[in-house]
Amino acid sequence: MNFTFNAQEYKYASRRRVVHAKRGMVCTSQPLAAQAGLTILQQGGNAIDAAIATAICQTIVEPTNNGLGSDCFALVWTGGKLHGLNGSGYAPQRLTPEAVAASGATEKMPLRGWEAVTVPGAPSAWAELHKRFGRLPFAKLFEPAIYYAEQGYPVSPIVARFWQEGIDALTPYKDNPAIAPWFATFDVHGNGVAPKTGELVTLPDHAKTLRILADSYCESYYRGELAQRLVEFSDKTGGYLSLEDLADYRAEWVEPVHINYHGYDVWEMPPNGHGITALMALNILKGMEIGAKDTGDTFHKQIEAMKLAFADGMHYIADPRYMQTRVEELLSDAYAAQRRALIGETALEPTHGKPFCGGTVYLCTADGEGNMVSFIQSNYKDFGSGIVLPGYGINLNDRGAGFSLNPELDDYLAPRKKPYHTIIPGFLTHEGEAVGPFGVMGAYMQPQGHVQVIMNTVDWLLNPQTALDAPRWQWIAGKEIWLESSVAPEIVEDLRRRGHEVRVLEDDTTFGRGEIIWRDSNGVLAGATEPRADGVVAAW
Repeated sequence: MNFTFNAQEYKYASRRRVVHAKRGMVCTSQPLAAQAGLTILQQGGNAIDAAIATAICQTIVEPTNNGLGSDCFALVWTGGKLHGLNGSGYAPQRLTPEAVAASGATEKMPLRGWEAVTVPGAPSAWAELHKRFGRLPFAKLFEPAIYYAEQGYPVSPIVARFWQEGIDALTPYKDNPAIAPWFATFDVHGNGVAPKTGELVTLPDHAKTLRILADSYCESYYRGELAQRLVEFSDKTGGYLSLEDLADYRAEWVEPVHINYHGYDVWEMPPNGHGITALMALNILKGMEIGAKDTGDTFHKQIEAMKLAFADGMHYIADPRYMQTRVEELLSDAYAAQRRALIGETALEPTHGKPFCGGTVYLCTADGEGNMVSFIQSNYKDFGSGIVLPGYGINLNDRGAGFSLNPELDDYLAPRKKPYHTIIPGFLTHEGEAVGPFGVMGAYMQPQGHVQVIMNTVDWLLNPQTALDAPRWQWIAGKEIWLESSVAPEIVEDLRRRGHEVRVLEDDTTFGRGEIIWRDSNGVLAGATEPRADGVVAAW
């Protein structure tokens, strides 16, 4: 018999527990991707191999949030040291403010079309990670993704929802010749209706491209057949990519940045990512008297510190080659004290751009040898720019939307410049030893999620699962904040009395979706992934 049930409805609360293991662990927002990474560990791969395989698999099983045209960032703990890899791309040489203005955009960068596309960095980052730290053959890391692309996979619940939202968002652009091929790839029924939860989906064009990437060590993407096809399609449909833009690109190894927060070192990637926004907020908060977790006063102080950090971050963060302000100045204790002094009993109203939630996947891995990876990969908004290379399934990012068109700002669009980037992997250490990776995906929610998760862990000693499950706040703009419906009513009223403009939301997907792996002194791993996404902890 074929037992039928309602795959869309979740009426009653369920509880997740921390998963403990010793030999290895993979946490991410899609169960099949987590299992793909675990399989690599069980076949003799290390945590870096597992992270790459999981990231590649997520381009197939979670195409709503990332793809073969994404960017990524990674923090890798190995050999007693933390390494950073910036896999974000730059603007094509021909993508200038004048070109964007000629397309009709003069005040704000577009989210769709070629003006939003930067050179994708993820395939280069996969190769660079493997060259430096991988163990298994590179092509083996593609096997799970190729299998699901060719043989099919059942769509998970949150992905099904985001898929429909993506179709709805891109339908107004259907007549754009650059975006029309997206529908041939992702409108799988051809009628504007996304695949349902549990429905099998195949992505054969993706499988073809994955095989080319596996066989060429991703070289084809930047200096081979795929590069040729990308540029031909760009030229045909009014794009800006050139062969030189692709050939000159490589993911870049960088030094992570950190602050000490109550005895723990919290690590983030340096700009062009906005990880320092989380560090600036924590720097302000560490000098304040913080009481019990679930009080209006605690929420108020967290929110006000976050506002001040965002006001600075959105003004100063850019490609580091163009920043006029040094990261060290923004993270100094003296500057944190200046900002802290502005926080009183009522809501502030700093000026900044309006945050919104985006399309990103986060994953973390660990193995029995002590290696750990914090990895994040993203299109940006929904399915990205809406541009798909016909016949290849390469869905290009819209990271160019992170640029400013204000020439007075450091993030002003320029050729070969990297944009302000919202995706941020995090890592925690204590006295020089790794505690582990953590992350909360969701565009401008990300640093806000990092602050809340770290305080839940360090200040209130919550276990990883409880730290992720805890009710969240999100600052939106001015005095406007959003709260999850699980926040206590007395906190809601306290914040309103302090002048915050509060909205309580039933939908929790806008409050980030995160994962954590902590390692104790005995080498035991404790992993968690939250109910705001489809994720699981795969471990052995």
